[in-house]
Amino acid sequence: MRVLHRILSSIVLAASICSTPSANADDHITILTSWYAQAEHGGFYQAQATGLYKKARLDVTIKMGGPQVNGMQLLVGGQADFILGYDFQVLSSVEAGIPVTTVAASFQFDPQGMLTHDDVKSLADLKGKTILVAGSGRTSWWPWLKEKFGYSDGQTRPYTFNLQPFFADANVAMQAYPSSETFQADRANVKTHFFLFADAGYPPYNTTIVGMKKTLAEKPEVVARFVKASMEGWKSYLADPAPGNALIKKDNPEMTDAQLAFGVAQLKKLRLVTGGDASTLGIGAMTDTRWKKTYDYMVSAKLLKASTDYKSAYTLQYIQNANVMP
Repeated sequence: MRVLHRILSSIVLAASICSTPSANADDHITILTSWYAQAEHGGFYQAQATGLYKKARLDVTIKMGGPQVNGMQLLVGGQADFILGYDFQVLSSVEAGIPVTTVAASFQFDPQGMLTHDDVKSLADLKGKTILVAGSGRTSWWPWLKEKFGYSDGQTRPYTFNLQPFFADANVAMQAYPSSETFQADRANVKTHFFLFADAGYPPYNTTIVGMKKTLAEKPEVVARFVKASMEGWKSYLADPAPGNALIKKDNPEMTDAQLAFGVAQLKKLRLVTGGDASTLGIGAMTDTRWKKTYDYMVSAKLLKASTDYKSAYTLQYIQNANVMP
């Protein structure tokens, strides 16, 4: 009887252990964004707010980036499972021997562009104009723009993220994001034009999901669920951004309803999420062709060594199986 009692007790104990929440716990993922919470991160906040991550058996923590946050460093240090990155950053990291890989591209195009006064009708009209360029732009899009349109370094002045020089001088153009500087100009009632560099052929993706190769090797099924749920989040956000915006404002109280609405409108207008290959391959799509174009540009601009194994900077494995159509 004592033996039977011990056996029964063991069975009950085992059953209780198996039924505890820890046995069925969702897989935890921490993702670090590229800046303070904003519409450009909406798909991830939406997936959190609407339960898409929970449905995918994921416990996701979204951490905000910012001007003093080195996302790649935190990724390598294990402080995040994924970061929101961009192609130049990942390719340069691969060149340096850092084992990182891009698994999806939230934005089919880099949202970087040029804000001009309304007398400028095209990027080709900027010869002779003063162009405000931040330091990071000089090692990313400026060499491409200069070569394509015949600009000179002598035209440039430093961009200090202050729009007053632009407002004060009709001969000034400046780098801009469609939901930031353009919003400020709109609030100031300054008539402007915005030119997306991608419309002229600038090749990189943006707001990409980047992780360590080790994570992909050890948790491929978790990564697949995270990628798919995140892309479903983007589809949901563009349909009704209210749930995601509520979480964005919680993380970033300085974000206003007006700027969020402006940002969502720009995402739709420029088709950053749903355009390009995403229109036929699904949200988050990437292709070998586009990555090769970015690699070729960086090599030609002497921003990357030709010997860099650019194909290790991305994998199509996860996004090809996500199939989240716009």
